[in-house]
Amino acid sequence: MRRRFIRLAMALLLMGAGAPALAQSSSPATLSPDQVQAIEKVIREYLLRNPELLLEAIENLEKRRGDEAQVAAKTVIAERRNDLLNDPGSPVIGNANGDIAIVEFFDYRCPYCKQVVPSLAQLLKEDPKLRLVHKELPILGPDSLVASRAALAARKQGKYHEMHVALMRTRALDEASILKLATDQGLDAARLKADMQSAETDEIIERNRRLARALNISGTPAFVIGDAVVPGAIDLRTLKSLVAEARAKK
Repeated sequence: MRRRFIRLAMALLLMGAGAPALAQSSSPATLSPDQVQAIEKVIREYLLRNPELLLEAIENLEKRRGDEAQVAAKTVIAERRNDLLNDPGSPVIGNANGDIAIVEFFDYRCPYCKQVVPSLAQLLKEDPKLRLVHKELPILGPDSLVASRAALAARKQGKYHEMHVALMRTRALDEASILKLATDQGLDAARLKADMQSAETDEIIERNRRLARALNISGTPAFVIGDAVVPGAIDLRTLKSLVAEARAKK
């Protein structure tokens, strides 16, 4: 790897000095150790004098990888659109028949997921044509899993939204605290605890995990809006812009 880097850097430096023939004919395999060391010194000194070149190269690499990831994600979104939008295990908030869907992958222990809750609520309030699909993705430890199970189990008592909001507002996510929270929301805690252990609940979470892996989602929150995967706690203005872009494409 080091010799490949030296060969490339040497070629660039020699070509920049007006010696393309020498650049093409030279290689680390034909150089002595002293020559290699001298070239390494030149490259190091050049990069130390021009560190912005390294930053530019890193930025370009990150952009290229990001572009490649988005292209791959578009393919998965097209192939798995029904799983994204119509999985019966994924609770829907807002307009069930909305023209644009926002799919959110989240974890109740994630502070950034909690941060974006007010923006999503405001967006749904302002845009009655929006459909928000919730994908429980507990990736931050055992308490995350308990919380997701509790939220999904609350659906059986018609209280998913209330439980979701309550879980997003609290930090205590151990089972005892969650069951008390459920009681405060008017749920039957004993029934909730039983439903939390159901195979159906675990199957929903596992489907979400597989879908997240297919989309290369490794952190929360992450959104699918239109044909794009958008990671991170995006603000209200950005959410509106992405929704408008998705509508324009339709």
